[in-house]
Amino acid sequence: MEKNSRLEAWVSGGRLIVFLLGAAVVWLSWRSGAFPAAWVSLPVILFFLLVVFHQYLIQTRRRAEGGVSFYRMGMARIEDRWAGNGEAGTRYCREGNLFARDLDLFGKGSLFQLLSTARTRAGEMRLANWLQEPASAEEVRSRQIAVEELSSRLDLREDLAVLGEEVRCGVRPEEVSAWGLKPTALPSPLVRIGILLPVFFTVAAGCGWMAWGWGPIPFFLGLAMEGAIALALRSRVRGMISGVEEWGQELAILSLILARLERERFECDHLTRLESILDTNGSPPSRRIRRLGRWIELLDSRRNQFFAPLAAILLWTTHIAFAIEAWRKVAGPAVSKWLMAVGEFEALCSLASYRFEHPADPFPEIIPGSPRFEAEGLGHPLIPEAKCVRNDLCLDERTRLFIVSGSNMSGKSTLLRTVGVNAVLALAGAPVRARRLVLSPLSVGASIQVVDSLQAGSSRFYAEITRLHEIQEIANGSFRVLFLLDEILHGTNSHDRRIGAEAVLIGFLDRGGIGLITTHDLALAKIADGMDGKAENIHFEDQFVDGKIGFDFRIRPGIVKKSNALQLMRSIGIDV
Repeated sequence: MEKNSRLEAWVSGGRLIVFLLGAAVVWLSWRSGAFPAAWVSLPVILFFLLVVFHQYLIQTRRRAEGGVSFYRMGMARIEDRWAGNGEAGTRYCREGNLFARDLDLFGKGSLFQLLSTARTRAGEMRLANWLQEPASAEEVRSRQIAVEELSSRLDLREDLAVLGEEVRCGVRPEEVSAWGLKPTALPSPLVRIGILLPVFFTVAAGCGWMAWGWGPIPFFLGLAMEGAIALALRSRVRGMISGVEEWGQELAILSLILARLERERFECDHLTRLESILDTNGSPPSRRIRRLGRWIELLDSRRNQFFAPLAAILLWTTHIAFAIEAWRKVAGPAVSKWLMAVGEFEALCSLASYRFEHPADPFPEIIPGSPRFEAEGLGHPLIPEAKCVRNDLCLDERTRLFIVSGSNMSGKSTLLRTVGVNAVLALAGAPVRARRLVLSPLSVGASIQVVDSLQAGSSRFYAEITRLHEIQEIANGSFRVLFLLDEILHGTNSHDRRIGAEAVLIGFLDRGGIGLITTHDLALAKIADGMDGKAENIHFEDQFVDGKIGFDFRIRPGIVKKSNALQLMRSIGIDV
């Protein structure tokens, strides 16, 4: 890469020298006739060749850097050094989501940051949607087969990951899709042909003025005609090109991704269905989008300070706007389908990379029917493997609720997050952090990180009961609810808490839900006595030895027998 960088510098310097020489030839040819006018073409041709070669060197360097980054990030994920690197995805967290914040789906060190290898916003959005929407058993199985196939195609995943490594998702797919379906803004294509006449006249008049002494009047007359045309079409042209230039780099990546996918042949039904979306009659999508990308690059070139005067003479912006409009009429309606297919490929490749890097994590078994979450060796995928303590857990028709008690810092909240994040992975089509997991399609509802709001004027307790009501609402949906409630109703007195918590839990169970709650209030642990065997108590313990507290984070049956609150207070110097 160092040799390539030096060559880049030499070529870049050569471009500048050739440009200056070309300017000198033009000047001398015009002022003194020292060079024939035809000589002007020589530096122009050489400059163009240097530009093409320079772009090739840049792309080669970026691809090499992207490959290094791809493997470096893969090793970081395998070695649990990934947190803080990559896209956090916070912009994709839906307002009103009932578990994303509670389960750390987005943000620094989040599940999204661990999984995502997408390069387009369409890919990131599709992955984020999968993490927030449980899929049916049939869809999950279809994704699992596709992920398994893609996990063995390392070359394909590397190619997709390194394409456009320097660009991160600048285009909103919905904006591009809407643009592709906009009504025609510019006049008939015949008008475009008519506009060429004053351009030819102005260019010819300028050449005649410089080379044969025609004088300035024809040239400025041509400029006046062009100015009138540009002014008449100004609003329409602006409406057509508004926002398009911002999409240039993203569309360039999209064309490269499409070109790579078009060369691949897949076996499973899920991938062949996506492949069929890209199999269009005539020119393939990659070539069509690459053509649009070239038009956008040409449009952007008008901002070059050296080219800007010539662009004005050529009515450059107007002609490019007509060309983009012509492209949009033909290919615009298909853009949304292409973006959807690429987004799904990238989301599947993100899950396939996780599968490849964590081969011990199995695919879960999704069984339609009664609510079920049966796990062996369940661990949290965001906790480094060396520190991850695994537990067995089974929620089904017999045991629908676990009431988790235990001392502070013993692992109660982490257990809720572990169950929730593995359910999210499972119903997105990804492998899970467990030796074995069997579950039914479930809607997750969590109350773990609910906080008060000064802006909304609501207390923590009011925010919590609002969340509980929202979870009850989704419990009436097509999937049974998996509820995860941390320190349920701890913002009120013990009497009201016991009555309210029992009513809420009975309501969830009556709606066919399963779940876990945690509590420090051992009075709540007695709720299990009135649940006809549908609820069980489990707990975590701690060991306080030589003034130091320790935890093994292992689930044990029954209610916790001791508390460590006073010991913790004394350990940091509080007199109690």
